[in-house]
Amino acid sequence: MNTHIPESCGGLGLDTFDACLITEELAYGCTGVQTAIEANSLGQMPVIIGGNEQQQKKYLGRMTEEPLMCAYCVTEPGAGSDVASIKTRAERKGDEYIINGQKMWITNGGKANWYFLLARSNPDPKAPASKAFTGFIVEADSPGIQIGRKEINMGQRCSDTRGIVFEDVRIPKENVLIGEGAGFKIAMGAFDKTRPPVAAGAVGLAQRALDEATKYAMERKTFGKAIAEHQAVSFMLAEMALKVELSRLAYQRAAWEVDVGRRNTYYASIAKAYAGDTANQVAADAVQIFGGNGFNSEYPVEKLMRDAKIYQVSSQYH
Repeated sequence: MNTHIPESCGGLGLDTFDACLITEELAYGCTGVQTAIEANSLGQMPVIIGGNEQQQKKYLGRMTEEPLMCAYCVTEPGAGSDVASIKTRAERKGDEYIINGQKMWITNGGKANWYFLLARSNPDPKAPASKAFTGFIVEADSPGIQIGRKEINMGQRCSDTRGIVFEDVRIPKENVLIGEGAGFKIAMGAFDKTRPPVAAGAVGLAQRALDEATKYAMERKTFGKAIAEHQAVSFMLAEMALKVELSRLAYQRAAWEVDVGRRNTYYASIAKAYAGDTANQVAADAVQIFGGNGFNSEYPVEKLMRDAKIYQVSSQYH
């Protein structure tokens, strides 16, 4: 966990490429667990890229001392990928900001020790996104925070996803990241480093589905021979392998680009979109190869198919 936290705060200080390799292996086991772990990196990333030394020591340091979770509080009921439409308000009053609003689909929402929160600090609706929002670090036990019920999702069910309401929540000005109006840039900058691991998670799932389907196809016999020897099945497995390998190369390119200091948004978006599609196609094909058994929860592939869907619909797609 917490692969990106710098060594100065007690972390591993790994680059994105290394983090992706770990992510793929964790996701091979269970993408629900991996998503909860990856949400820690997403919540921390704004503090890693925009936090001052005091903020980093306080909020990143504690993550390496005990098993804590944090969360990235950006998505709202009416604003997912369209981050510029966020309505949660931050009003300056002396040395504090008063936060009012509602967030939705917050991974680790009920387990987080603290949140990265994006809120509109400029009430002018015509203000450009690059200046209208401010990023805050918020202690999860602050008065005025109401945590909603755990959402029951189709897949990745061990990932804790909730709505959170902020009602007159007071945040000291020292918990502002960089400064007022810098929030949008910080929130978007975090995606450049966290999109490749999301793609890597999708690849881990796809690799698992391919391995399960291959093993089953070698063992299951119909009409006197293993189903892998039927051309329809062998062609399907070949197509699955092709997509998994290309998806892996795509996330590795995206991770490498950002690690060498280049803007990787283009490659990261391609990797995430392609790997998400691949996870869904390969998991569905694995269910097909398992036949009736694929539809049964005693076998592993129906869970893979359910877990895969979020990779096509999550708001980080853009």
